[in-house]
Amino acid sequence: MFGYICINQPELKIKDYETYRGYYCGLCHNLHKRYGRIGQMLLNYDMTFLIILLSGLYEPEEAECRRRCIQHPVKEHVQIRNEITDYAADMNILLSYQKALDDWKDEHSQPKRVLAASLRKDYGRLRKQYSRQAKTLEQCIRKLSEAEENKSEDIDYVAGLTGRFLGEMMVWKEDIWQEELRMLGFYLGKFVYLMDAFEDMEKDEKQGNYNIFLILKEKHPENYQKAAEAILTDMMAECSKVFERLPIIKRAEILRNIIYSGVWCKYAVILEKRSSKVKKEIEEKE
Repeated sequence: MFGYICINQPELKIKDYETYRGYYCGLCHNLHKRYGRIGQMLLNYDMTFLIILLSGLYEPEEAECRRRCIQHPVKEHVQIRNEITDYAADMNILLSYQKALDDWKDEHSQPKRVLAASLRKDYGRLRKQYSRQAKTLEQCIRKLSEAEENKSEDIDYVAGLTGRFLGEMMVWKEDIWQEELRMLGFYLGKFVYLMDAFEDMEKDEKQGNYNIFLILKEKHPENYQKAAEAILTDMMAECSKVFERLPIIKRAEILRNIIYSGVWCKYAVILEKRSSKVKKEIEEKE
């Protein structure tokens, strides 16, 4: 469920891309520092978005430097860190542990079982430190698992569970911005869940897994794709409305690139793959 909240690099200015990479590299550094190589392996673009969003809203003091690392041993690169980077690294671990645990239960994936075991101690500590976020995450994942087992047809409910826990993670401080951040995270989380389901349709159909869009396809085989796109568009429209209400000036262009364009990059790739597959099947029949 990771990797959808990313930039559209060709549409981003060079200086803004360097800044984005700076936050990304800062998160990578903190994951390594706080959780070792395993934490560093869990680096993702979604938490980079969280850092830039909260940094734009709260504008904390930042440490910026240029350095080399194992991933970039030859050329120095910008690294940007602040106190929100630590928070995002911790949220990264909370999510990664629960995802690994969920994958182990659903797919009996041994690597995910090992990953969950390696993160268990850190998760226990973070669960106490961030009880609000952890409690919401655990409740929503449990309800989501129940909904999937019962093959729920309520698309708003199942997607809303991901929206709810991502919205809670968006709230760094319980202050005047908390409800707006929860709302932004809620719609963004729904989008992420639905995009993940849309991408996994073929795999889930072959394996007989639950997928809310397979239910939609069964009911509306002719226009399910248009309906899916309309739902995804509506989620991001609501997300963008909330974003524009926030008093964010710093890094706003990067955030707009992600919200208005970047999140759709994976969708375009999915459609292209499916189109290519259909063309290949037609050519083989001819």
